[in-house]
Amino acid sequence: MNTQPTGHRSGEGAAAAARLPRPSPVDQLAAEAAEAAKVRAYQTHPDVVALRVEQVRTQVDRLCWAGIVLGLAFTMTNVQSFAAGNSAPWSLPWLTAWLLDPMVSLVLLAILRAEQITARHQVRTGVWVRRAKWSTLAATYVMNTWESWADGSVSGIVLHSVPPLVVFTAAEAVTDLRDKLTVVAFTEVRDIPVHEQPTKPEKAGRKLFDDYLAEARAAWVPGVNVTPAWVRQVTSCSRGLSSRLAAALVAEVSS
Repeated sequence: MNTQPTGHRSGEGAAAAARLPRPSPVDQLAAEAAEAAKVRAYQTHPDVVALRVEQVRTQVDRLCWAGIVLGLAFTMTNVQSFAAGNSAPWSLPWLTAWLLDPMVSLVLLAILRAEQITARHQVRTGVWVRRAKWSTLAATYVMNTWESWADGSVSGIVLHSVPPLVVFTAAEAVTDLRDKLTVVAFTEVRDIPVHEQPTKPEKAGRKLFDDYLAEARAAWVPGVNVTPAWVRQVTSCSRGLSSRLAAALVAEVSS
């Protein structure tokens, strides 16, 4: 049975630890440099870059949507007044006039929501989509400022023009920003040096992102509209990967 006091054993352990050679400043610096290299490798990893851009895009979407919804809500009263005219309050025409602004605004929001998805996947919408968007925006502006124009009130025109104009510009800006953020994300990923990306063992026969991109690049000819569907057709890649490949190839051919 070991009867050696616990304090004596602890003292021996401390003495043994003290006798161990301490790492030299060079070894310590080398270890810190290796740890920093690992951190940098994962910070510049394509998935991490894409995640950060996705977080920024989410913030931009939320702020723009908040401004658009608030702007449309501000115009509701003026549009109702325009539609109701001289109708008595709480009469049927007066109550029905409240439906006009939501009718226009809901169509506009549906178009903007659809453009949010198509812009994310680099899919171009048709001419009628833009016509519908600008028609609803123009209708909102006219109905919101009509009474101020008729009365010749400059302050009223300025006041009631600001919310529709904010909605106009935000509707165009949010779509363009989504498109550009997607291109920026994959441009940054493409420009990351290979030696800075963390390497992982790949399964035999597994195709990498660059392999699919090389196939799409070889199949592309001037005049071809690069879309995720076209990329899937020429590379047989997955649906989730096709949007990333399309964005990367668009960035290449447009530069």
